Amino acid sequence: MDKTNGRPKRVTDYQRIERAIRYLEENYRRQPSLKELARGAGLSEFHFQRLFRRWSGISPKRFLQYLTAGHAARLLRDACPNLEAAYEAGLSGGGRLHDLLVNMHAVTPGELKRAGAGLTIQYGFHPSPFGECLIATTPRGICHIGFVSDRRLALTELAAEWPRATLEAVPRVTAPIASRLFARVNGHAFTVDLYVRGTNFQIKVWEALLRIPPGRVMSYEDLAKCIDSPRAVRAVANAVAHNAVACLIPCHRVIRKSGALGGYRWGETRKQALLAWEAARAGDVKSREA
Repeated sequence: MDKTNGRPKRVTDYQRIERAIRYLEENYRRQPSLKELARGAGLSEFHFQRLFRRWSGISPKRFLQYLTAGHAARLLRDACPNLEAAYEAGLSGGGRLHDLLVNMHAVTPGELKRAGAGLTIQYGFHPSPFGECLIATTPRGICHIGFVSDRRLALTELAAEWPRATLEAVPRVTAPIASRLFARVNGHAFTVDLYVRGTNFQIKVWEALLRIPPGRVMSYEDLAKCIDSPRAVRAVANAVAHNAVACLIPCHRVIRKSGALGGYRWGETRKQALLAWEAARAGDVKSREA
């Protein structure tokens, strides 16, 4: 246990999982053993494996397979080349991973010019399966979700996105969003509104990202084709990179046509973990429906 003011501080299950994920991200090429992972988490092999299964739905060994470079290539080979068909199969069908409806509201040209003037943004820092995240919301909807390595830097980036807005730390407002965002399938509908700043082209790309089902990926080239801009691959990649709402606008589901993951605003290793986590859950849904 860690210590706070000389007293033992209980390590939560979340902290153990976070530590294990980080260790897997950094060492997956070396294929660490279950014993090694359990020791790092401060648990027996039995208890660590049970904890990990509760988090991801699969064993640490199977999760490790999802983190290998070959997994992303396999996902891409299996990906549906038509984004609309993927939408029909993944999000509107009975096997969807979440009863999740995301409504995106873009700022108007006038609001874009005002850069948040007169707008109050409430934010909070919260734990997630992928490390601490910053969630920010407005009366119009969620405007930012990002993974955090440094709180001051994260707030600086949020302020840069909305330079004239008023930022208020109100974690009790954003806590329910955090708790539901990464929840396992529970049969309850989850509707969220997003309020985003972007050009018309960026908004078009982000709307397309919403149609990629969990556990699936698409190349930048195919994404460009799906928005009828096959020659704008670089612009599409730039729009993906500027997405400020992690997970809900799933930019992590876009990879290079070679199978390489490509960049990710919050780190390539976290992108690996997100794809593996979603693939594990997608496989769990399929196995329960079989």
